[in-house]
Amino acid sequence: MVTVKDIITGFREGEPNDAEWHNYANFLFQEAIRIGMELNNQYHTPEEIREIMSRLTGRYVDDSFRLFPPFYTDFGKNIHIGKDVFINSGCHFQDQGGIEIGDGALIGHNVVLATINHDLLPANNRRNHYAPIKIGAHVWIGSNSTILPGVTIGDWAVVAAGAVAAKDVPPFTVVGGVPAKIIKTIENPERKEAG
Repeated sequence: MVTVKDIITGFREGEPNDAEWHNYANFLFQEAIRIGMELNNQYHTPEEIREIMSRLTGRYVDDSFRLFPPFYTDFGKNIHIGKDVFINSGCHFQDQGGIEIGDGALIGHNVVLATINHDLLPANNRRNHYAPIKIGAHVWIGSNSTILPGVTIGDWAVVAAGAVAAKDVPPFTVVGGVPAKIIKTIENPERKEAG
C-alpha cells in the first residue's frame, strides 16, 4: 500500500510510473483542495484554524501558530511549520518539493512558495522537477514575494515586498528586487559578542 511518505519520496526521486502511486497522489491533491475550501469559506476561530492546518499538513501545528485565511496549497502534506509562525492572508504554498518554516517566521500577504519547476526541453514534455524551500528562524517575507524551488532563506533574513528569491538568501540580510539581490546586512548581535 502506498503511503504519504512514498508519495513525497516519489516527488523527490522522480515520479514513478506506477498507477497506485499516481492514484494516491491525486487523492491527496483532492484532499488538500477539500480542506482548503473548508478553511477559506467560513469563519474559524484560531483554535479551529490550527486543527484544520494540522489535518492539512498531516502533523501537529503548534498552539503558537497563527494564520489569516484564505490560504492555498495543492498538496499540504509536505509543509513543516515551526513555533510562533504567522502566515498572512492570500498565501499560495506549492509544497510537493517540501516547505520548512522555522520558528518565529513572518510571512506577508500573497506570498508564493513554489517548489516545482518544469523541464524546458520539449522532449521531456514539461516534466516536473521538485526542490525544497527552507525558511529559517525569524525570517520576514514581505507581501507579494515569491520564493522559487530549492531556495533557503537564512535565519533573521528579510525578503522585501514584491521580491523574487531565485537563489539562497544569507542569514541577517535584506534582499529585494527581481531577481532578489542583497540590499543590506542586518547587525548580528552574536558577531559583536564573539569579537
